[in-house]
Amino acid sequence: MNITALIKALEIELLQPEVRKSKKKLNELIADDFVEMGASGKEYNKQNVINDLTEEPELKFTIQNFNTIELSPDSILATYQVEKEILGSDTKINSSRTSIWKNIDGRWQIVFHQGTDQKY
Repeated sequence: MNITALIKALEIELLQPEVRKSKKKLNELIADDFVEMGASGKEYNKQNVINDLTEEPELKFTIQNFNTIELSPDSILATYQVEKEILGSDTKINSSRTSIWKNIDGRWQIVFHQGTDQKY
């Protein structure tokens, strides 16, 4: 599997409802020094994100225009767009997203994420 396919698979995994509800799985995928810049401009750490994800309603995500750039042999920048649908409602939210993944002790983990609402 090439690096773009691997990182895309990890991003898709993070968007799955069963993963988002699993503190164990989230701890495996999210680095301890993780930082997220939310669409509101608020900064979140790993524990904030895990607490928020395990409490959110069930969502369906669709990824489009996924690309990666190798920052170093152990660091990958991913950019993509997402349509987020709140199941059981007509609410859909589009966003542009950026993540940095790092190979830490032989395992790829997300170290940075930013989502920005966008119409596309």
